[in-house]
Amino acid sequence: MTQTSNYVLKNAKLATMIPESGPYGLITAGAVVVLDGTIQWVGPESDLPASYAKWEARDLDGRLVTPALIDCHTHVVFGGDRAMEFEMRLNGASYEEVARAGGGIVSTVSATRAASLDELVATALPRLDALIAEGTTVVEVKSGYGLDRETELNMLRAARRLGELRPVQIKTTFLGAHATPAEYKGRDDAYIEEVCNPTLHAAHAEGLVDAVDGFCEGIAFMPDQIERVFKVAQELGIPVKLHAEQLSHQGGTLLAAKYGALSVDHVEYATEDDAKAMAQSGSVAVILPGAFYTIREVQAPPIEHFRKHGVPMALATDCNPGSSPMTSLLLTMNMGCTLFRMTPEEALVGVTRNAAQALGLTDVGQIAPGMRADLAVWNVKSPGELAYRIGFNPLHSRIYQGEL
Repeated sequence: MTQTSNYVLKNAKLATMIPESGPYGLITAGAVVVLDGTIQWVGPESDLPASYAKWEARDLDGRLVTPALIDCHTHVVFGGDRAMEFEMRLNGASYEEVARAGGGIVSTVSATRAASLDELVATALPRLDALIAEGTTVVEVKSGYGLDRETELNMLRAARRLGELRPVQIKTTFLGAHATPAEYKGRDDAYIEEVCNPTLHAAHAEGLVDAVDGFCEGIAFMPDQIERVFKVAQELGIPVKLHAEQLSHQGGTLLAAKYGALSVDHVEYATEDDAKAMAQSGSVAVILPGAFYTIREVQAPPIEHFRKHGVPMALATDCNPGSSPMTSLLLTMNMGCTLFRMTPEEALVGVTRNAAQALGLTDVGQIAPGMRADLAVWNVKSPGELAYRIGFNPLHSRIYQGEL
């Protein structure tokens, strides 16, 4: 295959992920027309308009084509690692106990603060490359391990640079309300007012923020504290999202829904009332099985409530050094199915169409005219096989903005 701008993909099985088109939006013998990085036409190859007959044709030999994958919740930029905490948890300490003992998020802060911008980029690239190697073309990257002005800004600068170094779209999220740093211990409110919100203003002024997030939990911040951050985001015209109900029920989901959050993430302890609120606000439930698995949580997210009330469900790696050191969306799909009984179709929707919605994106996540030509070609016979296999990458090729 050459890398020309205009071409037709032929002899392909297309999982378009268009909901009105049946399971997976499947077209068994399909074709896709790409012009200057945008999808122009999609349909059965037998219906391909004659005007495209002389275009370069790329025969995919019956392979499956899906929208390229989207990881809508990651923390891939950070310093150091937390392998020692992994051992602590295996020796009986809970995630909350590790955090209260000075571990958890705060333990990554010193390593991240000590790293230069170049070092943050260099250590994040292998993690990003692992995602790209599985057909991913959009990755959300959060700050939140600096917890001071300059390091938070450096994390966001590093995330932006990743998008310059690799053929991938990076969406940046300011997560200053991730934890209270040691120098503000016991003064959570002061940290929000003196560091978090002023840094959000600075990051926005530098053009570094696509969304604002927070961690609403007993070991982090309460809803009233998060709301002060959300009000600043609202004033600046930045969409919000929230880590909520991961370890307990603190009411973060209702707060997020009140502010029309793009997504509410983790949500293991969310209730049916939370699901109703999310359905009304249009918020996506981002399911993160990697964290559930790693910290050995026992409370599963209320998948049935989300289904019942029509809440879109996305899946993401939550790649981070502590609770989810995972860089595989394919494994995430499998875990969503095996741990939470999501269907393989829900899993694929969760890393394509719904993941795009969780990031506020409307030009990716489906194979349809007008969409960006971000596609993944797989050596599999059916879409369900992507969630079925464990530790196996069947990617044949990845197309980003029309380029192979």
